[in-house]
Amino acid sequence: MDRISQAEVRMSDLNIRQNAEINELERLKNRPDEAQSQMKRLSETKSAAEKARKNAADKLAVAETELAEVEKQSRDVDKKLGLEREERVRSEAVVEQVALYQSELAERIKEKLQCLPEEILDKAGLDINDTGPEIDETEARIERLARERERIGPVNLRAEIEVEEIEQKISEMETERDDLNGAIERLRRAISALNKEGRSRLLQAFDDVNNHFQKLFTRLFGGGSAHLKLIEAEDPLDAGIEIMASPPGKKLQTMSLLSGGEQALTALALIFSAFLTNPAPICVLDEVDAPLDDSNVDRFCSTLRELSNITNTRFLIITHHRLTMARMDRLFGVTMAEQGVSQLVSVNLEGAEKLRETA
Repeated sequence: MDRISQAEVRMSDLNIRQNAEINELERLKNRPDEAQSQMKRLSETKSAAEKARKNAADKLAVAETELAEVEKQSRDVDKKLGLEREERVRSEAVVEQVALYQSELAERIKEKLQCLPEEILDKAGLDINDTGPEIDETEARIERLARERERIGPVNLRAEIEVEEIEQKISEMETERDDLNGAIERLRRAISALNKEGRSRLLQAFDDVNNHFQKLFTRLFGGGSAHLKLIEAEDPLDAGIEIMASPPGKKLQTMSLLSGGEQALTALALIFSAFLTNPAPICVLDEVDAPLDDSNVDRFCSTLRELSNITNTRFLIITHHRLTMARMDRLFGVTMAEQGVSQLVSVNLEGAEKLRETA
């Protein structure tokens, strides 16, 4: 019984499900038509949407083209605006420079010309309505002046200061020149006075030496004559001296033409003449009697003794002549008592003579 009830319940459920399926089948049978209709509607909608999309795409393309053109125009405007701003800045800078240059030019005009720029034409005697020189002439003159300026070189801003310094130096140098000229003039006068005094003293000394020389020559030679002569220049300070001698029995001639012994005696006469004119405390004669014979040596020693008494000059004579050594007051000799050992020997002849006389 229970199974029948269950079967009936089940049958009832199945019938319900069958009816539902039948209804669903009926509904599904109608779906193709609905789908076809929906597809038709969708196709129409798609066509309309595609047309609308195409129209929108065309409008978008046109809009994008217009946007690109507008952006290009905007960039061009921005670029032109930037250039205009730069030009404006440059123009303002130029205007500022021009204003500054005008101010500096006005200051320079005021400094150089002591007037205002508006007064230049009146000061120059020009009329503003007058036509100036030709442009070509002005340009040629400007080029010529520019070339001259280039040849001159760069402007020296310290030129005025340097000119003042140079003028001061020139003034100092002119003062020094005047001082030097004055000193030179004084020096010339002093030199002239010294030359005058020198000539006077030289001529006086020359005359004294010449007089002594003439006397001594005659005494040493036992006769003859000799004299001194100024040669080669009229000014005694620039002249040379020529010795003219005439030994006994010979004609007057220059000293260079005499024999060796005659030249030695003539030279001794000249030396002794200088000592008589201006005596010296000591005189050294080195073998001056070597070329002389005994008679001349005797006259030489006698003259030497007289000179020593007159001038108080001490004569130191180096000689090998026995007659000369015999006429001396003191002898100094060097002997070699042993090989390689020198010994100084001194003999006082004057003391020996006095000792002999007292004995």
